[in-house]
Amino acid sequence: MTAAQTQTPAPEKETGAPGPSRWREAFTRIATGNALVSVLAVIASIIVGSIMIAATDPDVQAAAGYFFQRPTDTLGAIGSSVGGAYAALFRGAVYNFNATSFAIGIRPFTETLKFATPLIAAGLGVGLAFRAGLFNIGGQGQMLMAAAAAGYIATTWDLPFPLHMIAALVAGIIAGAIWGGIAGFLKARTGAHEVIVTIMLNHIAFYLLAWMLATQGVLQAPGSSNPKTAPMADTAVLPQILGPMYKLHLGFLLALVAVAITWWILERSSLGFRFRAVGENPAAARTAGISVGRMYFVVMIIGGGLVGLAGVSQALGTEPNGFGGGIDAGIGFDAITVALLGRSRPIGILFAGLLFGAFKTGGFTMQASQGVPIEIVLVVQSLIVLFIAAPPLVRAMFGVPQPGQAPRRVRRAAKKEVAA
Repeated sequence: MTAAQTQTPAPEKETGAPGPSRWREAFTRIATGNALVSVLAVIASIIVGSIMIAATDPDVQAAAGYFFQRPTDTLGAIGSSVGGAYAALFRGAVYNFNATSFAIGIRPFTETLKFATPLIAAGLGVGLAFRAGLFNIGGQGQMLMAAAAAGYIATTWDLPFPLHMIAALVAGIIAGAIWGGIAGFLKARTGAHEVIVTIMLNHIAFYLLAWMLATQGVLQAPGSSNPKTAPMADTAVLPQILGPMYKLHLGFLLALVAVAITWWILERSSLGFRFRAVGENPAAARTAGISVGRMYFVVMIIGGGLVGLAGVSQALGTEPNGFGGGIDAGIGFDAITVALLGRSRPIGILFAGLLFGAFKTGGFTMQASQGVPIEIVLVVQSLIVLFIAAPPLVRAMFGVPQPGQAPRRVRRAAKKEVAA
């Protein structure tokens, strides 16, 4: 046997399906990265928000005029402004120390849980799709269709409690799943980009609901010309779990159940393993025998159903007296931020939803008592997304080593050794 015959042939270039593109890899790293980056992103956003609060405070501006003469006045005004703002945020979102009783003082926390309920459910739907490598930007449309289906059942059917509530709940979840499944089906069968499809489905859902609310016999309240539904039947409304004194309804418990189910699917089931495999590398998953198209379809159905739960909680729990075209209240897009902050993991999404619910609830108190513009809270939320999307920036700001990089102390010692 000659040397040419014994020479190992060079490996052939793989001709299979291409691996994940750079933008998909980058987005996957953002959506499932280190939890420390999420915590630091929140801290950095709050610091920037504090600077904005101080800069817009009239007392700080007045004291800054003679800063070099009496700098302590400026520093005291800054402390009073920032401290008062975040104290008001705490009073409005967690506990009101000025209340006359514990029952009244804890009411802000129940409001936070109420606002967090749809954010958690919708964030789970968006995060589940992220783990499979899909970008579910259609939370608004899925919520609107779920609310429409649940509202129709709740206002037109006549059933006893709890059958009526269960029927409306199931109808809403199915509607959200169908609306999400459309994007998954088109992605699986035609390769249509889910971002474009879900955005277009948002527009379709918005105008379809507008037509329903303007049409007698569909969703518009009988005898009314306003684009609003009739009040939900009492037998279909999600009951208040802490009594009539609080507005926290059964939807919060359903969101917690959804967190547990989603966690089990992702971490303990073979279906979740296939979702994660497809999200990491569709080509490798296909080679391993996983039907990538089927996973896209299934994950969008489940994700749409979870977002649909958010729409149902809005229609049957938060707005039981009837709703209009703004029933989603921007939650479908806020869910993207919640999923990113929670790193697309159910437990992380739960805490991210609670945080954003606290921002929303406490922001009103902060504006009313301290005169801080509510837009600053929105800026803080936007900064969280910005910092999450730039992990190297966050790590550099706080001196945290980059992945694969030695700590700063070790690097300094190595430089000294090289210099010596």
